Amino acid sequence: MTRVPATRPVEVRIEPVDNRRLARLCGALDQNLRQIESALDVSIARRGARFTVRGAPQQTERAARALNAFYARSEGELTLDDVQLGLAEVLHGKIPHKSEPELRLLTRRADLHGRTPHQTQYIDQILAEDITFGIGPAGTGKTYLAVACAVDALERDRVKRIVLVRPAVEAGERLGFLPGDLAQKVDPYLRPLYDALYDLMGFDKTANLLERGTIELAPLAYMRGRTLNNAFIILDEAQNTTPEQMKMFLTRIGFGAKAVVTGDVTQTDLARGQKSGLVEAKKILAGVRGIAFTEFGAQDVVRHPLVARIIDAYEKHAQANPAPE
Repeated sequence: MTRVPATRPVEVRIEPVDNRRLARLCGALDQNLRQIESALDVSIARRGARFTVRGAPQQTERAARALNAFYARSEGELTLDDVQLGLAEVLHGKIPHKSEPELRLLTRRADLHGRTPHQTQYIDQILAEDITFGIGPAGTGKTYLAVACAVDALERDRVKRIVLVRPAVEAGERLGFLPGDLAQKVDPYLRPLYDALYDLMGFDKTANLLERGTIELAPLAYMRGRTLNNAFIILDEAQNTTPEQMKMFLTRIGFGAKAVVTGDVTQTDLARGQKSGLVEAKKILAGVRGIAFTEFGAQDVVRHPLVARIIDAYEKHAQANPAPE
């Protein structure tokens, strides 16, 4: 149970009472209630259909809205993932619901939409601009939403193929010492992109498109010398590119192409003293027409509530202890 300051409790009475829906709202062993407590820093006690919420006034109000909103959704299945994603909206003053969003991306995930203002802005920028940068910590949906937009563009026949790129920095871009063929060598670095594709398109369809070459996954080193026309290109983990590699990648873009660059500048795996191409690109390309930037923060994390707190704690530590120049 989360420890919170002693304040005047807020009571929430669920109506009409339906024991099956109450069970879905609470989750197995009250796991859904525990998630609400953790995300909003409140404590929740239940007796039948009456919930007592304790915590800071603003947080108890949010928790009350969340309980009512999730109960309204509990006519069907209400998973822990549904609760965690819905809580991201509650934290931004939105009411989680299952109604169709105004903008629908053509993927297997019918409920896919921006959960935070920055996520909504990010999707809008990807659809509107030729090059979009998504910069921020893990768990903010940078890569997943970029892949979703790529799948949408392919389904609408706006592009002919999807090219997913990652720098294999841990192997120094020299993959020869790894066992297996090229696909097996680069597979560990591209696995997060595979996972997103399987979730958004299904295993069989993804495998078929990979086999046909409609979807291509490759290390950044293999982009040199190419020009990619009518393609949706995603460069993931871009904080691990050098300035030269970033320039090389951005100049691969051909006619009818769209590119998204994602990365977290706080988790660079480059050698000490090596500049990050993502950091430099942000400085050089800011204000260039046709290029958009979305910066995510801890408030945009849609994973476990603790992830946002961990990121926030690290950010505060970094501000209090700046790295030497």
